[in-house]
Amino acid sequence: MQLISLEVSEFQQFRTGFALNGLTPGINLLTGPNESGKSTLVRAIRAAFFERHKSSTLSDLQPWGDSSAAPQVSLAFEWQGQHWKLDKRFLQRKRCDLKVGDTHYSGDEAEEHLAQLLGYATPARGASKAEHWGIPGLLWVEQGAGQHIRDPANHAGEHLQSALSQHLGDALGEVVSSGGDQLIQQVEQQRAKLLTQTGKPTGDLRDTREACNTLADELAEQETQVARYRDQVDHLGQLQAKQCEVEAQRPWEAQRDKAKAAETQLVAVEKLREQQAQAQKTLDEFQHHQQLNHQQLEDFAAQASQLEERQKDKQKAEQQLAQCKAHAAPIEQQREAASQRYDDARQILTAARHKAHRQRLQQQLKSAEDKVRRLAETLAKARELQQQRQKLSAQHQHQAVDIDALERLRQLELQLGQLKAKQEMLATRLAYRLEPGQQLMIDQTSVAGEGEKLLLSATDVAIPGVGTLTIQPGGTDVADLLRQQQNLEADREALLQQLQVTNLSSAEQQASKARELAHKVEQTALRLGDLAPNGVDTLAGEHQLAEQERSTLAASLAALPAHQDDAALPTEELASRQLETTQAQLEEAEQARSHHHQTLTLAQQALTNAEREWQRLKAAIQAPDRQEREQSARRRLIELKAEVEQLQADMNTRQRDIDAANPTMLAQDIKRFSDSADAMEFEARERASEIERLKTRLETLGAQGLEEQRDALRQQLESQQRRRLQLEKEPRRWSFCCHCLNASVRP
Repeated sequence: MQLISLEVSEFQQFRTGFALNGLTPGINLLTGPNESGKSTLVRAIRAAFFERHKSSTLSDLQPWGDSSAAPQVSLAFEWQGQHWKLDKRFLQRKRCDLKVGDTHYSGDEAEEHLAQLLGYATPARGASKAEHWGIPGLLWVEQGAGQHIRDPANHAGEHLQSALSQHLGDALGEVVSSGGDQLIQQVEQQRAKLLTQTGKPTGDLRDTREACNTLADELAEQETQVARYRDQVDHLGQLQAKQCEVEAQRPWEAQRDKAKAAETQLVAVEKLREQQAQAQKTLDEFQHHQQLNHQQLEDFAAQASQLEERQKDKQKAEQQLAQCKAHAAPIEQQREAASQRYDDARQILTAARHKAHRQRLQQQLKSAEDKVRRLAETLAKARELQQQRQKLSAQHQHQAVDIDALERLRQLELQLGQLKAKQEMLATRLAYRLEPGQQLMIDQTSVAGEGEKLLLSATDVAIPGVGTLTIQPGGTDVADLLRQQQNLEADREALLQQLQVTNLSSAEQQASKARELAHKVEQTALRLGDLAPNGVDTLAGEHQLAEQERSTLAASLAALPAHQDDAALPTEELASRQLETTQAQLEEAEQARSHHHQTLTLAQQALTNAEREWQRLKAAIQAPDRQEREQSARRRLIELKAEVEQLQADMNTRQRDIDAANPTMLAQDIKRFSDSADAMEFEARERASEIERLKTRLETLGAQGLEEQRDALRQQLESQQRRRLQLEKEPRRWSFCCHCLNASVRP
């Protein structure tokens, strides 16, 4: 297999599209800096062949931070002399397409075909693993996985053994009979025209099956239309017969005649109702006049007794007026006494309020003095803590250590320790053991006795009386370590100067002391916050305000007038209750006076009304035309009685005629006959319209030749079904031939 081109988009390193074209046979070398995407291209090739496009566990293929991306890979390659094109999209809008020549595979079929072609397996679910990769898993090795080649090689063993056995068998078969293999290949090609390797129909067989299904659906639809056409023809015949019968009888006209007859009867009854209503109106007027005449005669009879009653009412009103005038003086005396008591109680309440005000000011002054003393003590403690915090802050600032620099110093010390260990491993060791009294000079340093030196650079060893030896350590690693040591020591010295310490231990001690001072500053700040939550200045302001309030209260108390001996005064509450009591008594006395004045006015008015009514009745009884009016009322009452009796007899006779006609039933008959006639006529018109619509529709369907179309579709379906049966037998024949040839060529 030869890879020709590779295209990726929204795939790990490549957020936008990237294409790799022009790959040639042999080795193609791709170079580039780190993180340029070389390993991403290898991952894309492995994902295209080994990963299922429907898998949902491949979020690592998306660009970092883009969960909506749809990673896509397109490969073009040659295999067994054919050009193949593979397109896969993962996670979003998932799809898989495989093309070779004019053949196209998609979805799971494409992945299965590709796996069988190249000799690997697709996982049932989840991401692919080494046991699925087969031989291709040894071709595309990701960066850093070269040392883990044993497991993929073991999993590829079965595929490799099967491929070698098949190749060896083919070679032996070719030696035995090359012509037989060519014939088997031709038979398999003929079978492949109708069935895929997985046994699914393809080519003409697939097209014929699809055509049969399509024609069967069309024929079923056409059969439905023909049955619907026949039902509509029958329905049209029934409608036409019913319409002819209705047009001959015209039943709605009889219903309208009945409605007109009932309407004539109802008009006559309405006239009787109008006459009855007019008679009732006249009867009401007569009865009203009767009531008026009765009332007039009763009034004449009651006037004499009313005159006596009015005389008694006048005498009673005179007595009540005299009694009211006698009670006027005592009521006024009671009101004046209540007013005096109210004034005295008001003066006592004023004096009691002055006393209570002085006592409240004295209590407030005492509370203000306590507050000033308490705030003064708190302010003194707060200022002391503030000075202590400032002192500790200054000490902490002096002892503060740059944490980042301290951490870098720790790292340098750690690196120097590790470097020293490497030096001890790589450096040249010079061991010496001198005789007593003998000395050597090693780099201008005198040594004696027994010991060992680590030589990291060229070193001179001076031997008295002999000469000087120059020892040069071998290799470049020792020199590199020495340079690294010098660089690290220079960095360490710079950091020590920056931190103003001599060594790491001093820096650690200084940092620890700075932390302790920071903790003390924080504790002092918390204590200060408890005493002065809003700050020392705010607390001082509160103390000043409290002092001002105390001064104001003292001045107010001093400004009060000198008080006399008020021990006999009641409390403000008791004085207020006494005032309320006297006020209620005063209001009660004033209400009694107002009520008496009202009663006196009403008594005078009642006397005036009683005298006026007595005079009116007396004049009416003594009027000269009174006897004539009374006799006229009696005669008119007798006449009205006779007219009312005659009118009631006429109305009773008329009402019996109205009840016998039953106007309510007549109105219902009119509506019922009219509605029935309208419904019958409307139904006839609708039936005629439906007949015309059905005629037009059936003429149109008849012109289309539904039954001829159905017969044509049935013939086409039968033809395709015969061809399908014929094509379905072909693969079995070719398979049988292939089996026989394999049995004869490869026994």
